[in-house]
Amino acid sequence: MKKEKSDVTVVVGYPPIETEKGTPLLSQNRQFQYFNSPTYIYPMVPAYAASNLKDKGYRVYWMDGISEGKKYDQWIDELTATAPDFLLMETKSPVVKAHWKIIDDIKSKIPDLKIVIVGDHVTAFPEETLKNCSVDYIIKGGDYDFVIVNLLNHIYAGEDLEGGVYWRDGDKNIKAKPKQTIGKFHNSGPTALRHKLDDLPFVDRDLTKWELYAYENGNYKYTPATYMYSGRDCWWNRCTFCVWDHTINPIGSYRSFSPERLFAEVKHVVDNYGVREIFDDAGTLFIGPKLKKFCDLLIESGYNKKVVYGCNMRFNALTQEYYDLMAKAGFRFILYGMESGNQKTLDKLDKGTKEEDTINGSRMASKAGLEPHATIMLGYPWESYEDAKRTIEVAKYCFKKGYFNTMQATIVIPYPATPLWKECKEKGWLLTEDYDDYDMRGAVMKIPFSEEKLMALTQDLYSAFLSPQYMLRKVISIRNLDDIKFFYMAGKKLMGHLLDFDPSQTDVNFKSMKFWKNAGRKLLSQFSRSKTLVDAEKDLV
Repeated sequence: MKKEKSDVTVVVGYPPIETEKGTPLLSQNRQFQYFNSPTYIYPMVPAYAASNLKDKGYRVYWMDGISEGKKYDQWIDELTATAPDFLLMETKSPVVKAHWKIIDDIKSKIPDLKIVIVGDHVTAFPEETLKNCSVDYIIKGGDYDFVIVNLLNHIYAGEDLEGGVYWRDGDKNIKAKPKQTIGKFHNSGPTALRHKLDDLPFVDRDLTKWELYAYENGNYKYTPATYMYSGRDCWWNRCTFCVWDHTINPIGSYRSFSPERLFAEVKHVVDNYGVREIFDDAGTLFIGPKLKKFCDLLIESGYNKKVVYGCNMRFNALTQEYYDLMAKAGFRFILYGMESGNQKTLDKLDKGTKEEDTINGSRMASKAGLEPHATIMLGYPWESYEDAKRTIEVAKYCFKKGYFNTMQATIVIPYPATPLWKECKEKGWLLTEDYDDYDMRGAVMKIPFSEEKLMALTQDLYSAFLSPQYMLRKVISIRNLDDIKFFYMAGKKLMGHLLDFDPSQTDVNFKSMKFWKNAGRKLLSQFSRSKTLVDAEKDLV
């Protein structure tokens, strides 16, 4: 006999991955990395999935074993005790093989549990995961917060099955006629990406344990803080390295919440949870009339005085007038994907920006009083050592001038299914196709110089923080306890990142004394390359 919705239990979560590499940055992340200094990002689409399931009458539990710091056996014991009917998991290329083993282990312990897996990797290669583990269902695309409800409604209420669902031959729960069959695997046709985001309920922050993600995040200055997600995912939607642009949120699929709906959820988290800062993690926040309307709502309601806001943005998307309006509306933090300081690389990545946009965009933002953050990548196959050094010099210049407030450096990873990955395969640039190696611990593409130099360059890029002008400017800017906490957090994250790109990759225990000794040594080493504070003060004057 079929269960009633209220009797169907669904767990949404992440099993712990026990490794010496550090904390796996899996949730709400376009580029996977293990962090020495733990960071926990609110997984917005899984959170919407859990909230939507609960809103539609299902019994839902949230079990993020990574952010909760659980051991794998503890997480399994909790899963077993919960006795769910379904488990929804997100995966990515660098951990997919680990997840295959975990899924088989879970199924051996809880045979009747149905496991649904989602994410960019399985969207690109669904049959691969069906072949390599005992997963029951795969949902392709980035709207799995809608489709998981549809899948369960199909099973328990006879609702027509949407596109994007994969299942095995012989599954008696699926009554829909397959649109396509490959071997023993069936699917319901093209991925469903037609949903209106405004139809989603607010994220149930209690259900999804929002406080797990409210503090340990370098994007936050004022805590408790939380994430929003204004759109799926980036309106530019073309960068060749971005796995989300070419899998779960493919070109042409961008949609956003209305400004009114987004503001309503902002008001909800401020009024009910005391949130002091929000970071909007859509690939790029909407611009034009929608941005103006959203800012006007914040200003006219007075919520610009109650909460500060941050977002992802493109260097060439806004004028000074818009930056000024955002500052008035309470925006503080603005994150840019710089990627490179070389035009040939920006063009190859289909970035749609010019070299000078980096300086002009961040200059306008900082002039408005915003705090720009830049993400930069190194290790492109076509960039020489001199090209990479030029990127670092541009970053250092922006720090010296006060245009950048913070930054993040990463190694370029050609995630499977992206145009960059396909180009690498065609041109023989890949050093490995083992997914485990795509964890940003080292280069997976051939580059014109050694990996040791690449890691050293990445650490040198982080030393841009240590411009004496920047350090003195930050000390002078301290006004209150929040500034001191943020300065401390930035320093801690910096030391962690210096070890993330330590060529030896041996200092991975953030809680150990060895970590802090080596982090301090590296910090002092980087700082010794800079000028003295006396010289810095002269430059500032």
